[in-house]
Amino acid sequence: MRIGTDGLWRTTTTPDGPATVRITMAAGTVRVAAWGPGAAWAGAAVPEWLGADDRVDGFDPAGHPLVAELHRRTPWLRLGRTGRTWDAVVPAVLEQKVTTVEANRVWRELLRLAGQPAPGPAPDGMCVPPSAHRVLDVTDWQWHACGLDGARRRALRAVASVASRLEPEVAGGSAVLQQRLRSIPGIGLWTAAEVVQRALGCPDTVSVGDYHLKNIVGFALAGRRNTDDTGMLELLEPWRGHRQRVVRLLLAGGPRRPRHGPRFAPTDYRSR
Repeated sequence: MRIGTDGLWRTTTTPDGPATVRITMAAGTVRVAAWGPGAAWAGAAVPEWLGADDRVDGFDPAGHPLVAELHRRTPWLRLGRTGRTWDAVVPAVLEQKVTTVEANRVWRELLRLAGQPAPGPAPDGMCVPPSAHRVLDVTDWQWHACGLDGARRRALRAVASVASRLEPEVAGGSAVLQQRLRSIPGIGLWTAAEVVQRALGCPDTVSVGDYHLKNIVGFALAGRRNTDDTGMLELLEPWRGHRQRVVRLLLAGGPRRPRHGPRFAPTDYRSR
C-alpha cells in the first residue's frame, strides 16, 4: 500500500487474479478505480476494506470511562476486512517475534524478489503479493538474502503448501480459520489472530503473545506498568465479542506507559 497526493494505492490477490486499486476521497465521497484481472472483485471489496459492514451491535463502551470516551471521540473507527487470507498471512508470518522495522524490510525484499508488477498505472515499484507457488519456489539462499530466518521461512513454506484451503470463502468463519491456521507448523495464537483481524475484520480476537500489546492494555485500563496476557484478557473480558474493538480504540487514542531502558534492537539475519 502507498499513500500519495493522487490517493491511496493498494495491490491485492483475488480469486480472478492480481489487481491494483486506487481510493480517493473528496467532499465526503469515496471514489474507486481498479486495474488488472481481479479489478472487478477488488473494486467491489473496497467498502469492506473500509469497514462499511462493521457493526457495533452488542458493544457497550460504558464499562470503563476511558473506553467510553475513546468510543465517543473516534466515531470514524471501523474494523475493515480484506477477504484475502493469503495476503494477510504472509506479512503476519514475517512479523513473528521481530520488530516492525525488520518485518517491513523483509516484506519489501520479498515483494521485490517474488511479487508480480502491479497492474495499471500504479506508482513505480509497486508489486502484488507473490502467489503461494512463487513463495515455494524461493530458494534458501534467496530467503537468506531477504533477511528471513529459518523458523519464519519454514512457517511461510508450510502455509504456502495449504494456501488454497485457507481463503475465507473456503475456510468459513473466524474460529474455523484460526483452527486451520494453528494446525500448520509454525503458526500459533498470535499469527492466527492477526490474520483473522485483517482478513475477516474479527471484532473479538486479540493478539495474545504480542510483545507490547498486553502492557498497552494493562496501562490504559488499570494503570499497570507490566501486564501478562492472562491479565490483559481479564481486563478485556467485559467486552467479550468486541475485545479487539476495544484494543483498536486504545491504540487509536489511549495513553502509553512511559518508556525506560533500551529499545529492542532489530536483528539482520543477512549477516548471520
